[in-house]
Amino acid sequence: MVHRPELHITAETGVLDAPAGLLHDGQDWHVFLQFRPKLSDAARWGHQVSSDAYGWEECDDVLAPQGAETQLRAGSVVARGDVVDLYYTSISAEGACIKVASIEDLPATCEEVSNEASQLSAVVGGHHTAVSDQAGVVNFRSPCVVTDHESGWIMLAVAGKTPSLHILESSDGLDWRYAGPLEFNGETGVHGEIVAPRVIRLRDQVDGQIYDILLITVEINGVDRSGYLVGQLNGTTFEVTHGFERIDYGHDFTRPRTATANLDHTHLFGLMNGIGRLDDPSTHKSLAEEGWANCLSLPRKVTLQGGRLFQTPAAGLVSAIEQADNAALWVGTLEVPQGEEVRIELVDSIGHTAAVLTHRGDLLELDRGNDAAIAPLSAPDTLTIIVDGSTVEVFADGGQVAMASRVYFNGSIEEFVVTASDGATIERRSEKFSRDARLSPWEGPVR
Repeated sequence: MVHRPELHITAETGVLDAPAGLLHDGQDWHVFLQFRPKLSDAARWGHQVSSDAYGWEECDDVLAPQGAETQLRAGSVVARGDVVDLYYTSISAEGACIKVASIEDLPATCEEVSNEASQLSAVVGGHHTAVSDQAGVVNFRSPCVVTDHESGWIMLAVAGKTPSLHILESSDGLDWRYAGPLEFNGETGVHGEIVAPRVIRLRDQVDGQIYDILLITVEINGVDRSGYLVGQLNGTTFEVTHGFERIDYGHDFTRPRTATANLDHTHLFGLMNGIGRLDDPSTHKSLAEEGWANCLSLPRKVTLQGGRLFQTPAAGLVSAIEQADNAALWVGTLEVPQGEEVRIELVDSIGHTAAVLTHRGDLLELDRGNDAAIAPLSAPDTLTIIVDGSTVEVFADGGQVAMASRVYFNGSIEEFVVTASDGATIERRSEKFSRDARLSPWEGPVR
């Protein structure tokens, strides 16, 4: 399969709709997925595990529709002591509600995996309704559960026919009390409907203060824009310190999910699909030719610095690329004054330029032939490009800028063709291809 990435998470077959939850148990990474084994199937939850966040193994599915349920959607995964709780959105003819199931032995979900597709794990149980219609609010969905907030257990969820955000509270994660709608104090800079909310807490590495980070996806004219707000969540009011910032400027990144933050950093994944819930997977080249659609981004380590999130690939990327069959990495240190540019063409197996990345000093442009994604730059010095199957991910400004896009190559990435204008300089450059390390240091302008 030429389109399927090796280091990114995909469904073995069918359609990956969204990341459902992320957990690190101290040894392994566990990612739970909302997916459909076939295009016509009801959505359910899959489960994959990795020791290094790059080589992923399929486990048995953990959730599937039961009784009157027509489908299951994404939610949140939380450790409660040795028990792992799966909060999920249950959809039936009556509407949506939030249910919870429990895994008492997480490693057991990966020990004996069935050869049959869509087999449910026998160690998942305790299904019950956590939040249903109350206080005049209906159709609770997309829960994010946080266990380490100052007020104890909180749940941030979407509700209503028109999406709105709401807060619930609990002393134990089992019994939930409705607290009220989420309100904002301060300028958010958000325009559009907010979906798929997440909230985490991080310590700013500049001022040492602890902030709440609200990750949101905004739907605008059928296109998803994921970003974040920085501030303090006090009860049901979010005091905004820094307004909306894009979390990714590429064509295809939405609905991020994070592992539990340790205040200094967290890790996140996003769905590499810029349209989100309005997308038609039947139009995907990967589904038509290889039987799968959509993937998650690479895992990103996230820190807060000066009110902005910095994202870098999780540790182990270089060795993972060395062990892959169809991946490549380009890293450069650049000096690009205003009005100058560095152009990097991503050339595939038949000599076709599949995408072009252009660094213009204050802007970074990723053009895949029919449209260009543009990101602002503030400290134009470092640039990292990762190609894996039909994915391209870019990190710049030391992690202040990230761009994720799906790009279909003919075969695989074969070459990075780099040119620079007279006033631009590539001070250092290296590149690495799967099972073939090629280092190419440069001094002075590259033309």
